[in-house]
Amino acid sequence: MTKSQAARVSGDSGSSAPEPPGQPPFDPLLDDPILMRLLKLATPNTLALCAGMSVVIAETSYVGRLGTEPLAAMALVFPFIMLTMTMSGGAMGGGVRSAIARALGARDDARASALALHALMIATCFGLTFMLVMLLFGRDLLTLLGGRGRVLNDAMSYIQIFFGGAVIPWFMQTFASILRGTGNMKLPSALVFSSAAIQITLGGALALGLGPFPQLGLPGVAAGTLTAFSFSILVMGWFLASGNSRVLLTLRGFRFRKEMFFDILKVGAVSVFSPLQSVLTVTILTSMLARFGTEVLAGYGIGTRLEFMLTSIAFAIGISATPMVGMAIGANRIGRARQVAWTAAAVAFTALGLIGTLLSIFPDLWVSMFTADASVRDASRRYLHISSPMLAFMGLNSALYFSSQGAAKIIGPVLSQTGRLIFVVIGGAWLTSINASDTSFFMLAAASMTMLGLTTALVVWRTSWGPRTAKL
Repeated sequence: MTKSQAARVSGDSGSSAPEPPGQPPFDPLLDDPILMRLLKLATPNTLALCAGMSVVIAETSYVGRLGTEPLAAMALVFPFIMLTMTMSGGAMGGGVRSAIARALGARDDARASALALHALMIATCFGLTFMLVMLLFGRDLLTLLGGRGRVLNDAMSYIQIFFGGAVIPWFMQTFASILRGTGNMKLPSALVFSSAAIQITLGGALALGLGPFPQLGLPGVAAGTLTAFSFSILVMGWFLASGNSRVLLTLRGFRFRKEMFFDILKVGAVSVFSPLQSVLTVTILTSMLARFGTEVLAGYGIGTRLEFMLTSIAFAIGISATPMVGMAIGANRIGRARQVAWTAAAVAFTALGLIGTLLSIFPDLWVSMFTADASVRDASRRYLHISSPMLAFMGLNSALYFSSQGAAKIIGPVLSQTGRLIFVVIGGAWLTSINASDTSFFMLAAASMTMLGLTTALVVWRTSWGPRTAKL
């Protein structure tokens, strides 16, 4: 890597005029006011979420046009799709962002570039593992969730396509995490817009049989998604190999180094248990609600899609905090790192609380877009009335989780997810034993969100990130 490449900073992390001798060069992620820089980084991610929200809305809408059974099938599949995306982008992706940001904070650009190649090797292994597990055991897992008949067959048709190419979402999320670790939020966000257009148009055409395309149903939705992700991979791969980024993707002089894997996995490998437990929690609730019928299951699926969409806003804020925290830790500025974490938590809590409360009061703003079935609409309305305001605590948890990744102190937030899982298992077993109504299970889900947010805040507050320094 040349000196000019090492000095080049992609995205929002551009270099400024040289500092006086003996002073480190100005870095916006380390030296800008925290809230201003956080919002500047989060803005392209949040705008990109508008495109992501459009995909969620469009997919659920045209799947709804295929019938109630395909809609219920998507509810069965959704936890596994959410696991793939959150584990690759949020968990292991957080390990990638954290390691690269800490290396750049210590001004070791060559190490950051080597970490990027190690991250792609990790992504390959995880993608292949997901492919094998879901293709071999997907039907058994869906059956355990209550899938039967056409619902089960439709769900499997989606899984066979999406997880047949499981390496693709892992590569897409890893490339995005590498760029975001440098502070470049603009390129990954721009690609979300372009891939959303592909997903909506191609996925919709293949699902419904529009124009010259055959009607493939749910497999068409999966094929559109993989095509869009592949386009993003090509663009980000070219950018990182071209020398336009502070991280240079090249095999020249590369060698395997165990400590590089450890630097990523000490955050990423622990972090994967958080989305795993989160999806397991949703899966358990899905299984418990399946006994109330297809309409309730489909209504709950519409509600959990909203939950995923809104927590993506906290994701946008959290992944912006990760490089800020990581660089501050790498520069030994612990006080600033903690200020970033709590600022991000406050922003995420407020944003999700306001939107969630609005949709609790006016649930038809969301529900009416997806189904005209009266029973499905009723289940979705009741779920949103109860759970939506509690999404504020999901935002609190998510922002602190990502900040903890940046600090490489992730065990506490992961154990908070364990506490939520135990709470749902015990509470759900009790509700089942007394033949409680589906509304009682909705209340259990809402209570678990509140518990998760408060527990995560407590453990982060109590966890030391290192000695505080005078300079913030």
